[in-house]
Amino acid sequence: MRLLVVSTYELGHQPLEAGRAAAALRAAGHEVAVADLAVAPLEDRLIEWAEGLCVTVPMHTGLRLARALAASVRRQRPDLPICFVGLYAVVPTEGVAGFAGEYLGDLQAWASRPTAGPPRVSLRTTVDPLPDRRDLAPLARYARLRVAGEERLAAAVEASRGCAHRCRHCPVPVVYQGRTRVVPPEQVVADATQVVAAGATHLSFSDPDFLNRPAHAGRVVAALHEAFPGLTFDVTVKIEHVLRYEDRWPAFARAGCLFVTTALETVDDWVLARLAKGHDAADAEEAVGVLRRAGIEPRPSLLPFTPWTTPASLHALFDAVARWDLVGNVDPVQFAVRLLLPPGSLLLEDPDVQAALDGYDDEALGWRWRHRDPRLDDLAERLGSLAERAAQEGWGPVEADDALRAEAASSLGLPALRRRPAVQPGLASALPADERPRLTEAWFCCAEPTRGQLARAQTGGGNDIGERPAAVALGPCR
Repeated sequence: MRLLVVSTYELGHQPLEAGRAAAALRAAGHEVAVADLAVAPLEDRLIEWAEGLCVTVPMHTGLRLARALAASVRRQRPDLPICFVGLYAVVPTEGVAGFAGEYLGDLQAWASRPTAGPPRVSLRTTVDPLPDRRDLAPLARYARLRVAGEERLAAAVEASRGCAHRCRHCPVPVVYQGRTRVVPPEQVVADATQVVAAGATHLSFSDPDFLNRPAHAGRVVAALHEAFPGLTFDVTVKIEHVLRYEDRWPAFARAGCLFVTTALETVDDWVLARLAKGHDAADAEEAVGVLRRAGIEPRPSLLPFTPWTTPASLHALFDAVARWDLVGNVDPVQFAVRLLLPPGSLLLEDPDVQAALDGYDDEALGWRWRHRDPRLDDLAERLGSLAERAAQEGWGPVEADDALRAEAASSLGLPALRRRPAVQPGLASALPADERPRLTEAWFCCAEPTRGQLARAQTGGGNDIGERPAAVALGPCR
């Protein structure tokens, strides 16, 4: 068959999932074309050429855009078979087949006999082909590493999928149920070889938690460093694992680890327990020190707005970010993130969450909820607008933090919030706030698509809206 593989959005990176799907379909003997809506609108000629459409949906944003794309394609090709693959394919979409988990075998079977049906989740262990990146846009079109005023080409690779943990607000346990699957070190190196040849000098591991399999992670890091001694990388790791495997960080730093994305979420211990995060605020503070002593920068993700948020807990979160010298490490939009409740969320069982629910929004792919204090719902929107403005106008981290603190103080009547506390002794970074390593596209959990992204999901030509936004992404809730 002639099959079109489309990625809608993948953390600002060249889409790894599209490369995996294309490789599996070509290995099964199909003719494959690949498109990425994150860098260009979908051409009408590809829709007319295709005998089947596969859209990758590894995240909430991706599924929102995939649904818009599928509706648009249906108007042009009503009988074209469509399937979604990836973590969020578990959410049913009318007339579309969905394959989640270890989906490549199911995708190959669908390509041989494409039919719609309820979502399928497979966790059987398979041997994946090497991601096929030949038709993907050049790395220069995607997010880069920025460090000390310099930018470098970056690419996403993976060493494992799934997660051994069951954090209650995370989409991964809904599919993987506490299981993990690893990519052999030699295959990780082979994929790294492809992107290094394309110009990458930095790798971002897309694993939900790089230290789910610590021995495997160590082998991967050692193999990569041996093959490419000058390559740098970043990983995502739970605070719990940052502490449990403290002895590994100096070796990772010597091998090129620049920063670790980790889910700080909140400093309210009661909320952290409700989310089953496996750490408390004291652990988070200790983790910052562990990484900094190893020469690695933490890049926390936050979840400031939940049904349990109070003005005091929000104040405490702002102050912890300042006291732990994280103002230069937290993307401003992190302070605007609201709890996402997708279908199947483990938090839907919580009575406090149930009391806050305001109906299911099929278009937004989640349960709406309202805080009992409407000021907090309003503040989340205002902080999101400020964060968007900060990204568009290129504000520095201190300027953005000042603006966010002032808005929160004004909205909640907390004058003390305007004053940023001093950095706690022993936790200061060795780098100035604006020189700390980060990707040029903000990394945060459960973002909504922008108007520009939705425009690119509409087929029919003439919809090239120019550069994609500089600060919209979605990633796993570690």
